[in-house]
Amino acid sequence: MNLRQLEHLLAVAETGSFSRAAERLHLTQPALSRSILMLEEELDARLIDRMGRRNELTPLGDIVVARARSLVFEAEDLRRSVALLKKGTAGPIRVGLGSGPGAMLMTPFMVHVAQRHPDVRVTITRGSIEVQLLQLRQRTLDALVIDMRSIAPAADLVIQEAAEMRAGFVCRSGHSLLADAAKTVSFDDVLRYPLASTHLADEVGRILMRHFGPRANPHHAVSLRCEEIESLIETVRQSDAIFLGIVAAARRGMASGELAELVTDPPLVSTAPFAIVTLVGRTESPSMTLFRRFVADWLHD
Repeated sequence: MNLRQLEHLLAVAETGSFSRAAERLHLTQPALSRSILMLEEELDARLIDRMGRRNELTPLGDIVVARARSLVFEAEDLRRSVALLKKGTAGPIRVGLGSGPGAMLMTPFMVHVAQRHPDVRVTITRGSIEVQLLQLRQRTLDALVIDMRSIAPAADLVIQEAAEMRAGFVCRSGHSLLADAAKTVSFDDVLRYPLASTHLADEVGRILMRHFGPRANPHHAVSLRCEEIESLIETVRQSDAIFLGIVAAARRGMASGELAELVTDPPLVSTAPFAIVTLVGRTESPSMTLFRRFVADWLHD
């Protein structure tokens, strides 16, 4: 038994097809079949039930695949660690960012690296949580920074809370709702204008309805929905739309005087917990310390 055979088994298990697995591995299908057959002969057990074009793991195959995945990943980590040491470099930073962390971190971090650490290679991706988790598990990403409420605990994930950010309403500084400082702004007043937000977790919806009643259900209240917070903030800057989300995401516009926080009565008391997610047992490149330090310094209200 060798790692190459285990990699071949994992490819068949993940694709469910000898032909697709062979294509991924750049092998001929007969060569892949021989490799799996030799592994089965060595273990003296059938690992895959071959049913025409369908291929399913046997119960024993499921167990072997779980162990094989751990062994293959450990071997990859060993190769990666040795390569980093041989190169004498800090290693690359490959991270995925959720919508909120992306608005807060992406541009500032790239500017920070370009100015202070020009030798460090950085790759930042955006996308759905499902896609980013797949990339993390496939080792094409080293870490994710996402809303902790959007991810379920899993045995292979390390979920570390990084910051808790305050949520609220933001509008342009010349908005009519800000004209009379003595006037109390209700949620009904807010709903007279387009409400702009990202896709909100069910827990956030419950918090909103607890504060403002059934009319605050995000499915009905939010009329402008987008996962790019920068676009939402720019829309608010150029219109009477009101942003609902992480207040600190609008910090540059608020600092310049173009945007302002809109306080309602009752006020919205809600926070978003952001977490750094990594794989259990994953060897991080030394430069990930730089990224973790930046996240800790930058994610604050």
